[in-house]
Parts: sequence; structure tokens; C-alpha cells
Amino acid sequence: MNVNIQTVHFDADIKLVEYVTSKLEKLSTFHDRIIKVDVFLKLDNVVHQIKDKVAEIRVHVPKHDFFVKASSKSFEESFDSALDSLVNQIKRKKEKQFAS
Repeated sequence: MNVNIQTVHFDADIKLVEYVTSKLEKLSTFHDRIIKVDVFLKLDNVVHQIKDKVAEIRVHVPKHDFFVKASSKSFEESFDSALDSLVNQIKRKKEKQFAS
């Protein structure tokens, strides 16, 4: 599994990168054929005083891509929310495959 973490409008500290990486390692328990994971961490509304932290996760598996996006006041919270949604998507897709 190839993991690519990109930050937009800021530089991530090592703790944030390690946090994201450690959480992503658990993805392989839900799908065994993950090729690549792209994570985008962005600062939204940079012009205004309020800065929303946005996390986008794209997971590439053979013949399908999963994508989720979440925003909140912290990157960890945004990432956790996006990851939960992603896991639900993967589980639903697998259930559909086994049902057919």
C-alpha cells in the first residue's frame, strides 16, 4: 500500500503525519487489495480569520476508488471523521460484492 500525504496552504508537523500514517495502516484490515492512498490536508478559508481544517482521503483499489472529505476545527478530528466514512464505504462495497 502506497501512502501519499499532501498539505495545502501549510506545512504539517511530524506528529500530524505520524498520526495520519498510523491510522491509515489499519485500512488494510478492511480491504486487502488497496493499491494507493492519497491524503490531502488543507486549510480552508485562509482569507478569513476562521480556518477550517479539511481532510480528503482517496483510496485506490482495483476497479474502484473511494473518496471522502471532512472538515472541522482540527486536522485530527477532520481526518478521523473522513476515515470513519471511508471505512463505511469500503464495508458497504464489500457487502454488495458478496451479495451479488
